[in-house]
Amino acid sequence: MLPIKFYRADSSTYVIKTVNGKVIRKGKGLSFFYNTATTSIAAIPVNTQGAPFIFNLKTSDFQDIRIQGRLNFRVADPDKTAEAMNFNLNRAGKDYAGEDPLNLNEQVIRCLQSVVQTKIQTMPLKQALFINQELFSRVEAELKATPSIGTMGVEILDLSIAAISPSPETAKALEAKQREEILKQADDAIYARRKCAVEQERTIQEAELATKLFVQQKEQQIEEDRIAKEREILRAKAATAKARIQSKIDEESQNREYVAIRTENKKQESDADAYAISAKMKAYKALSADYIKALSMSQMNPEQIMALAFESFAQNASKIGELNIGQETFGRMLRREMNNDG
Repeated sequence: MLPIKFYRADSSTYVIKTVNGKVIRKGKGLSFFYNTATTSIAAIPVNTQGAPFIFNLKTSDFQDIRIQGRLNFRVADPDKTAEAMNFNLNRAGKDYAGEDPLNLNEQVIRCLQSVVQTKIQTMPLKQALFINQELFSRVEAELKATPSIGTMGVEILDLSIAAISPSPETAKALEAKQREEILKQADDAIYARRKCAVEQERTIQEAELATKLFVQQKEQQIEEDRIAKEREILRAKAATAKARIQSKIDEESQNREYVAIRTENKKQESDADAYAISAKMKAYKALSADYIKALSMSQMNPEQIMALAFESFAQNASKIGELNIGQETFGRMLRREMNNDG
């Protein structure tokens, strides 16, 4: 049987063909015939590989902690990987000749564990339980810079953390402590709510008292304004009454002055009339009685003259023997009197 076989790799496998210790061909997805007696084939998978991990570590305060996650990587430099590890196939070209390909994930995870352990040992439990993404980014950067990773030709793609948990006993203790803290926060919240309610009630009562005080002040101000207005009205009425009395006093004073002046004027008029009458009487005394009588009769109307004539007849009736007066005289006098009345 001839020692000639055919090998074909897929596109995700990097192949290095070595004949008598000399590299003849290398690359991804190669296919070729080879002599099993003189040829060795190294097949390195260059696709992305995921390695889950669980680390049981201790913190700086000697507490157990478990970190679960996943590390994604790939072989970026298969030549370095082939030099650092044995990825040669057996003579049949189907299986690996050694266990190094199966240990690649384990070795990368051990490098990661070493870096993470260095970080966790410097942290207390509480701080380790709340590791943020920034810290894991630094862990990832340190892992990429690890010499072992570079020697194996591996490229770190992504590091993700699924869970960070303490031991069950520690978890119960933390839960109890946290529960007490939550209960205390709840009590504080109830106290704060009651305190807030009391403060709000006090604020409401103060506002009500302030409102009542303001209303009382307003009512007092209104009452004071009313009293002040009444006082002003009374002052105005008193001033008006005083002015009215003063006006009456002034009026009476003016009336008194007027009466005094009028009396004086009347007195002067009376004196003038008396003087005129006295002068007339003196003039009349100088005249005879017949002349005065004739003078007065000259200013009388016919009826008055007739009345005086009859009065004279009556006074001298003993001296008159007989007097005849016709009807025409009395008729004319009556008609004239009636005409004057009409």
